[in-house]
Amino acid sequence: MKAMKLPKELQSFLEAAETSKEETLVFTEKKRPVAALVSLRRVDRESLALSTNPEFLKIIEAARREILAGKTTSLEVLERKFGVAAPNKRMERTRKTRRSS
Repeated sequence: MKAMKLPKELQSFLEAAETSKEETLVFTEKKRPVAALVSLRRVDRESLALSTNPEFLKIIEAARREILAGKTTSLEVLERKFGVAAPNKRMERTRKTRRSS
């Protein structure tokens, strides 16, 4: 990842990106997207690095193809296979117990 100081000429684009209700400001040429400006005020470095990593993007795309092909396993099946309950279910029971006390 390369970083550089934002030139003053582009400051208005940064302001537009930060004040727009959309998260991404897309630049087009002949109605086709060619670049994007994204505010990183609430993005951590790890998320940014993953979102631009070609290998990670290949993994995500492969997972999406598997989902579309119906190659999924439910949480219930995994819980039965490994003989454990999901942590969230345990927490729900604890919360319910505390609330009813």
